[in-house]
Amino acid sequence: MGDPALWALLLIIALSVIFDFINGFHDTANAIATSVATRVLSPGRAVSMAAVLNVVGALTGTAVATTVGKGIVPPEVATQLLVVSAMLSAIIWNLITWWWGIPSSSSHALIFSIVGAGTAAAGAHVIVVEGVSKVLQGMVFSPVLGFAGALMLMFILLWLFARARPHLVSRVFGKLQIVSAAYMAYSHGSNDAQKTMGIMALALASFHGWTGAEFHIPIWVILLAATAMGLGTAVGGWRIIRTMGLKVVELRPIDGFAAETAAATVIEVASRLGIPVSTTHVISSAIMGVGATRRASAVRWGVAGRIVTAWVVTVPVCVILGWVIYKALHLITGIS
Repeated sequence: MGDPALWALLLIIALSVIFDFINGFHDTANAIATSVATRVLSPGRAVSMAAVLNVVGALTGTAVATTVGKGIVPPEVATQLLVVSAMLSAIIWNLITWWWGIPSSSSHALIFSIVGAGTAAAGAHVIVVEGVSKVLQGMVFSPVLGFAGALMLMFILLWLFARARPHLVSRVFGKLQIVSAAYMAYSHGSNDAQKTMGIMALALASFHGWTGAEFHIPIWVILLAATAMGLGTAVGGWRIIRTMGLKVVELRPIDGFAAETAAATVIEVASRLGIPVSTTHVISSAIMGVGATRRASAVRWGVAGRIVTAWVVTVPVCVILGWVIYKALHLITGIS
């Protein structure tokens, strides 16, 4: 049978690749929904562009991966069963929300599944409060900044182009939105793919006995996570694209440019600071910020309410799910 620890490590890597692939198609809407909704890009071209730039973005840093890998639970207490439980919990929740077309957070599903599994494995005292606090701050402030940034940028653009002909504005921003969509896809890869890098590195730490001081992200982990997300993005998450791009607010090219530029900037800054944020939270809030510049009724608040509800529910559900899966696997296998 070989070394059980090695088989567990291989299982974690496989689950990580599956999670990144699912994250790719689950969150494809984050990068391309506005471009598809404004008809600036066809769905096929938009998905292809997003897939390539997700990979490029994923290769640009490891600050978020380090936060996920050693900032939620210490590497020295993270057993392989803990990591498997967290991955299964996040994958299950991602698939449930994808099936129902709800743009929930893959990031928070993963992180709070780690919290739940870590609590089940070693008690709540092992959870790194500073790391979880960083995640929670990002969870609160990133959508606020996305909404406010898009709102302000949209007001500035409307002021600058107040005297321009609508046809000219649409033509100019039809081209600019291709750039903003590319920026959004790049920033999505730079933040989201790193979370799974952190998980694989956490599993390696458990296997090799790394401490926090020795923790690092191998290059093959970076390449594997980036490729998996790019392939997932290429598949496309059409259910969520319909919600994000067509049901929240009716978009024009200038709207899409403002939303994508504001959201991508927030995400990119967070990535450089090592803060795992939800790209779903940020872009959906930015879309609502753009809609609010017209009138409150331009935003379909019922759909927005469903999105916010999913954000709030994800945290406790994934903590509980991670805890339950760990306990169940521990009971079945007898492994800690």
